[in-house]
Amino acid sequence: MLKNKTAVITGGARGIGKAISLKMAEQGANIALIYSGSEEAAREVCETINQMGVKAIAYRCNVAAHEQVKATCQAILADFGTVDILVNNAGITKDNLILRMSEQEFDDVLDVNLKGSFNMIQVLSKTIMRSPAGRIINIASVSGIIGNPGQANYSAAKAGLIGLTKTVAKELAPRKVTANVIAPGFIQTDMTENLPQSVKDYANTVVPLKRMGTPEEVANLAAFLASDQAAFITGEVIKVDGGMCM
Repeated sequence: MLKNKTAVITGGARGIGKAISLKMAEQGANIALIYSGSEEAAREVCETINQMGVKAIAYRCNVAAHEQVKATCQAILADFGTVDILVNNAGITKDNLILRMSEQEFDDVLDVNLKGSFNMIQVLSKTIMRSPAGRIINIASVSGIIGNPGQANYSAAKAGLIGLTKTVAKELAPRKVTANVIAPGFIQTDMTENLPQSVKDYANTVVPLKRMGTPEEVANLAAFLASDQAAFITGEVIKVDGGMCM
């Protein structure tokens, strides 16, 4: 259970981030939800969470912009007083083959998916270190483990996130803070919903369990890693991929 803990969740208004926000709220955590897209979607998630009897506030922020992150985290601390859990879930894709990928496409994806996580960790680490059970959970991807054609930027960012997490785990371990990576495979979200049917069929072919995962299945793992039950797990990369990369 996460009762009386405060979780900051980036990209928390849709897909995997929304599922994590709702799951942690169900277990009693107060939620600071960071979003960059639809204000309406973020507000709806917060309203649902507030009906559970816990506190939820949405904050618009571009996590790639360090000054925005600092200002947003200051606002979160003013509203909640502390932060125990950080979930770096915000991410974008700008897929292209290496021969066609523009420098801007490469930079944009690394800025959000990797630098954004660094910004959030750097700004909130002092606060999380003061928590009796600090947790950092970074949402990467199996693309960061095995690579994926057309995703040089995304795969590089997610691989970098794994290295970042392991370093953070070692640096913050003396303060009893854990840092872990969840690496989802094919998950049913708005992002995958727009994939061609041929890609969806391929996913079912290469996944031993013959289906895509659900955001809730990723959220279940995130909630466990945030709990006291996972206090001796740190620096790990845990795949949620139906056996695709075993």
